[in-house]
Amino acid sequence: MKAPHLYESLRRFCLGAFSVFAADLETGADLPFAFEEHGSYGRPTLYEYRPLVRGFVEARASRLAAREDARQALEDLRAEPAATIFACARAGPKPDEEHALYASVLVPLLVRTAEGCGGFDWDDTAYDRAYLELETSLFGEGHAYGAAAPLVGISVGEQVDLGGEIRVRAAATGELAAHWPEAGGLLPHGFGREPDRLCVLELERSLDRRAAEPPDAPAELADAVTALRLATAAPVAAGPVIFERLDWRPYGIRPALPIAATPPAGEPTRLDRFRGAVAAALLPKLGTVEDDHELAEALDRWELSLFQGEPFRSEQLRAALTAALGGGDGLWAASVRAAALLGEDARDRAELFSRLRDLAGDVIRRALVELLLQGDRRALIAGLDETLLGLRQRPRRPTGLRAKAS
Repeated sequence: MKAPHLYESLRRFCLGAFSVFAADLETGADLPFAFEEHGSYGRPTLYEYRPLVRGFVEARASRLAAREDARQALEDLRAEPAATIFACARAGPKPDEEHALYASVLVPLLVRTAEGCGGFDWDDTAYDRAYLELETSLFGEGHAYGAAAPLVGISVGEQVDLGGEIRVRAAATGELAAHWPEAGGLLPHGFGREPDRLCVLELERSLDRRAAEPPDAPAELADAVTALRLATAAPVAAGPVIFERLDWRPYGIRPALPIAATPPAGEPTRLDRFRGAVAAALLPKLGTVEDDHELAEALDRWELSLFQGEPFRSEQLRAALTAALGGGDGLWAASVRAAALLGEDARDRAELFSRLRDLAGDVIRRALVELLLQGDRRALIAGLDETLLGLRQRPRRPTGLRAKAS
């Protein structure tokens, strides 16, 4: 323990708050609760009663600020530079120091303690655990940030790393509800019970202590969803919300980007390590695709086509193929180039060209995967034209990834 005096003053504040809340309950205040259903595929469903102490505490927190134990706790916190930096970094520009300390340190500590106690019956062990988490946040060298979104449309046998500190893994039973008791109403239907609804898409990153903003988790996880859709052709979606934590404490709940949170039509599939490797190779490419306007447009239109019926689906796919490989020469040239890019021999290329004339979405998906992995789209188009003229061999596809996204 690095600050025993802080331990004692914050403990007195929490004890005083517990006495206030207990009195409120005795006079008729209601403590809401969640009746959590913990489904596990192939196993009996378990149910858990979980008091929703966070909302109860936060609704009454302003009443506690004027108490003597709160003022003493704030005075001790102000004497710790690390606490002031920690609080002000979370309170936005030009924060009021006292309010920042109260809202970012005292109230979360009180909530965490109450959650550990399962209500307002005091438990020293729960407070010690919550205080240790706080002290680690205040005096540690950096911060551990995490964001997790429920993932549907795909299953895994083992954790699959996608790079960029993003991974797909199986969700532990009740892990989201443990930090966010209200999570039950924010999860996709059937999450935790259906075979393709047992995973989370997770970002974990170490942050410098001086970092003023958390990572843009909605955008980063949306790119990961796009990479998974390209690599697997599965109806992958992540959301509808993203659960954020900082130093293993709840930090916030943010909406996922709509295009990532909406499940397309299709059959769920299994993410094996081979297609996981394709998704991992695609993810960093998606981060730089804005440098190529035509390729960015092609990806946007292909992804939008996943959610549309005819005739709009065909219009989007036609525009996607033309933007990706047309090079100003139109849809026919784009189709011929795509067939040359993907086909292993003349018969294969002829079949692919026929399918492209019918705007087969899966062939266009494969062509986009190839374009991303090759890197230089314009040089690739020039190379394909030379191949079609018999001037050179077909451009080599990335070694080891040739068939994995097919």
